[in-house]
Amino acid sequence: MTRIAFIVAALFAFAVYGGDAPLKVCMLSASTEYKSDECCDSFQKYLEQNFNVVCTRATGVERGTDLKGLENLDGCDVVLLFTKRMTLPDDQLNKIKKYCENGRPIVGVRTASHAFQNWLEFDTQVLGGNYKNHYGKGPATETIFTDKGKAHPVLAGVKPFSSPNSLYRNTGHAADVELLMTGTAGDKTEPLTWTREYKGGRIFYTSLGGPEDFSNEDFKRMIAQALFWAAKRDVQKK
Repeated sequence: MTRIAFIVAALFAFAVYGGDAPLKVCMLSASTEYKSDECCDSFQKYLEQNFNVVCTRATGVERGTDLKGLENLDGCDVVLLFTKRMTLPDDQLNKIKKYCENGRPIVGVRTASHAFQNWLEFDTQVLGGNYKNHYGKGPATETIFTDKGKAHPVLAGVKPFSSPNSLYRNTGHAADVELLMTGTAGDKTEPLTWTREYKGGRIFYTSLGGPEDFSNEDFKRMIAQALFWAAKRDVQKK
């Protein structure tokens, strides 16, 4: 987003929301297998058309070594993380580590569990997951809300849905996560969506997030609400 466009968006927010600044979302995109750039393009339009949100982007390629635009991390309110097995240089990886250690909010989708090949501990340390690959292509993944999930603001107005993407193995996640959804595929059941805190910052993760999911209204609503929740902001629709 250019400086002029950002100013225009801020003025619009002042007129519509009584001065409440837009939620600033920085999308980190580098998951080629799941077409993260295309997903982020469409999701950014959804967010900015329907919510008091402005987005910036840091982009790279799967298993790549550079996230262009990572300076946008500094001014954002919350990160949407969708990268896969990147080996980042020290300056970039340290910038992300500093963001996490400062208790800043993160919403991670799909391959965020193995976002950085040179920081694989990010999954257990920050997200609270235990990614152990995934089941093969097969039955659709069906979402099942836990009792806590049914009452959680991230899932307000969201209905259970199915995803054609393979089910990730995440049994053995951190004990302090609040599990919102499990996923079933045939006779397999795994943790699917959860929240936790890291260094005081709110974390949301779901192993959903393929292109088909980003076309699903319930999935999009969940991620939008997760961004506001992680940033400790009330959801503001247009």
